[in-house]
Amino acid sequence: MHIEAYRDFCLALKGCSESTPFGPDVLVFKVGSKMFSLCDLKRFERITLKSDPERAVELRVQHLEITPAYHMNKTHWISIDPAGSLDDEMLFRLTKDSYNLIVRSLPKKDQTSFFPLD
Repeated sequence: MHIEAYRDFCLALKGCSESTPFGPDVLVFKVGSKMFSLCDLKRFERITLKSDPERAVELRVQHLEITPAYHMNKTHWISIDPAGSLDDEMLFRLTKDSYNLIVRSLPKKDQTSFFPLD
């Protein structure tokens, strides 16, 4: 997968915005004011996503390209090597799951604006 395809996918999610709050090399995708995905812009070697803690453990056991997230809470965040063996569909599914976790953490009055995806 190329970063352009990943960026297009994220920006198509309702209410998604992008920024570079950690410097010019890290692209951050947010819904509301909360991050759901981070990726490095220069090499696109890592995508970091929010994950359910139990699911994160399963994913790390099942897929070598999924590891605890660098510089994030390793219970709630995973990092994925987009050049690994995961197909685009799985990467997009994990990104939607991250988006949904963040939407569900927003105040109830804000959640209805974003319609979490299934």
